[in-house]
Amino acid sequence: MSQRVTSRTFRTSLLRTRAAVLATGLGASAVLGVGVAVAADTTAAASSTAASAVQAQAAAQAKAAKAQAAKAAKAKAAKAAKAQAAAAAKRKAAAEARKKAAAAAKKKPASWVDPVKQYRLSAKFAQAGGMWTQKHSGQDYAVPTGTNVMATHGGTVVKAGGYGAGDGPAYGNAVVIRHGNGTYSQYAHLSRIDVRIGQIVKTGQHIARSGNTGNSSGPHLHFEIRTTPNYGSAIDPAAFLRSKGVRG
Repeated sequence: MSQRVTSRTFRTSLLRTRAAVLATGLGASAVLGVGVAVAADTTAAASSTAASAVQAQAAAQAKAAKAQAAKAAKAKAAKAAKAQAAAAAKRKAAAEARKKAAAAAKKKPASWVDPVKQYRLSAKFAQAGGMWTQKHSGQDYAVPTGTNVMATHGGTVVKAGGYGAGDGPAYGNAVVIRHGNGTYSQYAHLSRIDVRIGQIVKTGQHIARSGNTGNSSGPHLHFEIRTTPNYGSAIDPAAFLRSKGVRG
């Protein structure tokens, strides 16, 4: 073979080799570009998934917090309602107790009563005046002659009769009752006496009729509370009856 032919053949081979290398390089670049694109898409998808997970977790936490707050509010409301119901029940029980106590007190007979009804108070205990040599020894109840006179408390009649039942003419017709607590009640200026010595009487029982006998300037009942059955031991009858719950 000649030298010229050999040289041409060599150049042809060299060109073919360069072309092959260039083609290989272009292919590799194309493949690398595709890989980079795929990697970018994968990263974006992962970031989106993570963001969605964070949002879902935040939403779940918010929902749980809201549910917890609602539960706490419901429990608080239930507790308040229970407290109100208990307070209402307590008030109702107290009202019922007061009502029962009032009913029981109403049914229970009075222990002490006024000696007359529908009266006007006149001369008071220890009042000075020309009608008495000393201060007034009792409480006067201005009532018409013949008014019902009652035992102010249960007890036993220890005095009954004219001349103040032994206490003097100033009292006119009088009755004295001994009571179980060691006190005595006296009723004077009576027009009529309807009990006898030794008779047991009850609270509020009729014992006489009011009048104007003895040292009296008009029809009334003279009433005393004494520490003995006799004149001179009187105490304030109005204050005594008030201490027994009698308001007059």
